[in-house]
Amino acid sequence: MHPRALLDACADLLQQVLRLEHPADAVVSRYFREHRAMGPRERATLAETVYTVLRKKLLFEHLAPSGSGPKPRRLAILGFHGPRDFLRSALDEQEKRWLDQCDAIDPRDLLERHRHNLPEWLVQPLKDQLGDEFWALAESLNQPAPLDLRVNMLTDKRDDVRQELQRAGLPSEPTPYSPWGLRLEDKPALTRLEAFTRGAIEVQDEGSQLLSLLLEARRGEMVVDFCAGAGGKTLAIGAAMRNTGRLYAFDTSAHRLDALKPRLARSQLSNVHPAAIAHERDERIKRLAGKIDRVIVDAPCSGLGTLRRNPDLKWRQSPQAVQEMTIKQAAILRSAARLLKPGGRLLYATCSVLPEENEQIAQAFTAEHGEFEVLPVAGLLDGLKVAPDGLASGGAAGGDYLRLWPHRHRTDGFFAAAWLRR
Repeated sequence: MHPRALLDACADLLQQVLRLEHPADAVVSRYFREHRAMGPRERATLAETVYTVLRKKLLFEHLAPSGSGPKPRRLAILGFHGPRDFLRSALDEQEKRWLDQCDAIDPRDLLERHRHNLPEWLVQPLKDQLGDEFWALAESLNQPAPLDLRVNMLTDKRDDVRQELQRAGLPSEPTPYSPWGLRLEDKPALTRLEAFTRGAIEVQDEGSQLLSLLLEARRGEMVVDFCAGAGGKTLAIGAAMRNTGRLYAFDTSAHRLDALKPRLARSQLSNVHPAAIAHERDERIKRLAGKIDRVIVDAPCSGLGTLRRNPDLKWRQSPQAVQEMTIKQAAILRSAARLLKPGGRLLYATCSVLPEENEQIAQAFTAEHGEFEVLPVAGLLDGLKVAPDGLASGGAAGGDYLRLWPHRHRTDGFFAAAWLRR
């Protein structure tokens, strides 16, 4: 595609995404369906340009007024993902001079908001938690995430799959915490790989893999993934159970569960039973009360731990939305807890970085439910031979909860708490 045409397409897509009416990934996917003639390189340029602008929206909106032409074009120039010479060939002389001026700005001369590129309501809660580490987190959130894969340990070994990917020209490294994971810096078309089509690998952030590990689901047990979504953790748990027992994948969205079906077919698992439920008090839930060995609740949340992948969320969320979410989270956790038999394990998790959705929910549940005993995550990690140093925090012993941060652990931001049903 000619440089000018590609830049125009970036501006066109940005104009649609920046309305913030729908998730960015959905808008990008729809645009690609409407423009099927685009090749993989053009699609990669468009997508990465959009996500760069979303990550650095405050900075680029600060710089854009000094340029010329339509605003979406100016933003596309600032965030363009590709060789600089290619971009400059699409610009007129005035635009080139403006871009040079923007490139010459020293980041140290910028206001804080133009450096962190976060909504103001989110800044102070993060500073309160991290102190001087706030800036390391802000910088990490403005970078794209690596691509983590989970190896299907039911069918394959991690070292074998790593060698297979290497032969395909895709170098990877074992994830430092999860024994199931491989990390790629590039983002290849995985669907073309034989390892993908036979179900040997699935895309799953290392943090999400750790949640599945913490559940410690075992052979022959009755297990529930209460908010299964597209089933990433469901598949990991089913493999950990060695395809035995019974694993229910519940979700209120039949559409999300539909995305699990092709993944389930590739996985070679037969112990997974997806089921759409109307709400957390559905009759299916009542019939299983007191019968389940392990329950994981990866609760609906703000998703603010995933800003490297979903930078639009910081502009689409609000304090009011978070507050409404916490009410739902507490209700879902209470309902899921009823499923457990004595001796069963409950795991609550989010991909949020806010205490309101994490520690505060867990502490309130513990205070209200004397029949549940906190299982310190540090001890669980140690038993799994996953070094707990830096992964666990909070509680009286300082290790009750799992806390993952992008700048510390190179995962998405995750939280998890675990309990034993007495």
